[in-house]
Amino acid sequence: MAYEVRGVVARSKGAPVTIETILVPDPGPGEAVIDIAACGVCHTDLHYREGGINDDYPFLLGHEAAGTVAAVGEGVTNVAVGDYVVLNWRAVCGQCRACLKGELKYCFNTHNAAQKMTLADGTELSPALGIGAFAEKTLVHSGQCTKVDPAAPPASAGLLGCGVMAGVGAAINTGAVQRGESVAVFGCGGVGDAAIAGAKLAGATTIVAVDISDTKLEWAKTFGATHTVNSSQTDAVEAIKAATGGFGVDVAIDAVGHPKVFEQAFYARDLAGRVVMVGVPTPGMEITLPAIEIFGRGGAIKSSWYGDCLPSRDFPMLIDLYLQGRFDLDAFVSETIGLDDVEAAFEKMHRGEVLRSVVVL
Repeated sequence: MAYEVRGVVARSKGAPVTIETILVPDPGPGEAVIDIAACGVCHTDLHYREGGINDDYPFLLGHEAAGTVAAVGEGVTNVAVGDYVVLNWRAVCGQCRACLKGELKYCFNTHNAAQKMTLADGTELSPALGIGAFAEKTLVHSGQCTKVDPAAPPASAGLLGCGVMAGVGAAINTGAVQRGESVAVFGCGGVGDAAIAGAKLAGATTIVAVDISDTKLEWAKTFGATHTVNSSQTDAVEAIKAATGGFGVDVAIDAVGHPKVFEQAFYARDLAGRVVMVGVPTPGMEITLPAIEIFGRGGAIKSSWYGDCLPSRDFPMLIDLYLQGRFDLDAFVSETIGLDDVEAAFEKMHRGEVLRSVVVL
């Protein structure tokens, strides 16, 4: 028998979201139904609403969530009813060519629920990133559930499900920031500030935050930035070199996903430095760089998929650091809101007024 719940739906490109009645089926083999406790309002959800991901409307939005397992389907052994979980959108399959090479973080065949959630009239919904957590309950593959310590409040813990993990992982996993290294982070929203926090956790001694908003640069300081650069007023590359003895940084992280920003990150690094793109570009964007510069500077150019994380390893670790007072997840939460406030939260996010609005159910 299906569960009847409220959820936030984007029915068409650019249209304001609506609160709809959602039918969530009983879990089938390998699936789980989750009682959602909290879900962050991520820019990716706005991308879905605006048609920037695909046009499989209507979308059930929300994906950065924590909650409790309400029911499990046949064959589920990794979680049980009552478990406190953070949801992830890269449930590894264990069988694809990446997994068989031991590179589970690159899994090319990640799992989602096989069944569809629907509107009351039977219209099938496309859940954002295979999750759809702006709802009182959602249906996911059990592999999308990562058990964590229930002492962590869901409004903070759920942020590991996307933006915070993407940023921290870009620094620690993809960028492999080491003790004593220098780091520049371009874009100081949720992902960028998480990258700054990750660089601090890894032991970076110089962390340069770059943005065009003084407000966001002030936020960046609270997460560990040692230097700030407003790139609308100052040449970011020259400022970064000035902060690093004229050499540039060991790791430059583009948390914006724009060709011009990536170019700045490329030139802001030291010889043999690493450039990491974790910001998501839009289709059609292109990057042009002189081949001799790519060759001559050495190092590495990398993209970061979900912070190259392994949720079963990284989520519990970061929750433990949070509970030890060593990683301030609470600082990412600007406000808590209800399901009815998601559209307004999109506007605040677009204006740069919040780091993260979090829906609490």
